[in-house]
Amino acid sequence: MQIVTGMNIYNKTLDASVVTIGNFDGVHRGHAEIFAHLKKISIDRGVPSVVVTFEPHPLKILAPESAPSLITTFEQKSALIAEYGIDYLVVVPFSKEFSQLPANDFVLTILCRSLGMVHIIIGHDYAFGRGREGNFKTLETLGVLNGFTLEDLPPIGEEGVVFSSSLVRSAVADGDMDAAARILGRYYQISGTVVHGREIGQTLGFPTANIATPNELLPSDGVYAVMVRIDDQWVKGACSIGINPTFGANTRTIEVFLLDYSSQIYDHGITVHFVQRLRSVQRFSDAVALKNAISQDVTNTRSILEKMHTTNMKLNNRSESSAH
Repeated sequence: MQIVTGMNIYNKTLDASVVTIGNFDGVHRGHAEIFAHLKKISIDRGVPSVVVTFEPHPLKILAPESAPSLITTFEQKSALIAEYGIDYLVVVPFSKEFSQLPANDFVLTILCRSLGMVHIIIGHDYAFGRGREGNFKTLETLGVLNGFTLEDLPPIGEEGVVFSSSLVRSAVADGDMDAAARILGRYYQISGTVVHGREIGQTLGFPTANIATPNELLPSDGVYAVMVRIDDQWVKGACSIGINPTFGANTRTIEVFLLDYSSQIYDHGITVHFVQRLRSVQRFSDAVALKNAISQDVTNTRSILEKMHTTNMKLNNRSESSAH
């Protein structure tokens, strides 16, 4: 997949293309349906498939106080999109100045002239451009004048639930990793780098990897059964997110105890896939009580991970991106 961004988005890139447009945060199952349809139309028409997105997320610029915690970093999002065989990812640098561009100008300048758009697919109720003035009717009118066709895909979901990024954020924030995985089609993941911590786990006999991550959205404080990708190897683990009240800590940390793994991994890139929440963060009476609780967490983690199913909630290698 070729990525086009910066001022290059205004250059003539393609003579013809099939396009979809959106933020696509999380690249969930609803987005996957759009990309699959985009690719099919692209093949049927014999022209490249193009996904147009914005960086940063428009709300980060227009209303930062209302901007959501993003599910994926840009690197994770682009890697996930590439997995669907998309030919081009056009990343529009979003700014306050760009937000004032009329929807008509955006369509004509970037989609038509630069990308040679012959067909566009949009998600249900999607709007774009200055004041969100661009919609299906806008595109329909412009299509007649500029020779492209369009379609508006209906809401995508199952059992009465429409897949959305906001639902994923809510599930992750609640620690409901099963609900998040059903919408994403994979386990929720964060990536980062292993850094030095307080090494409390070492003193308890459970040395942990402390993780610094660029991911904005973290599961709620608690202990989780996780699968970890490190140095091209899958490792089972138990992850704790939060402060350590037993030892009077006041800084929120992400710590993973890797089962059956003893290699030195400081400064290594790591990706953590959250499978299931085990319990909330608790204050224990002493170190012995905490150690006993961690031992039980490890036992529960082994049991959960031995039974986990990855058919519909795949552990995804290629979408991983570390901060390393």
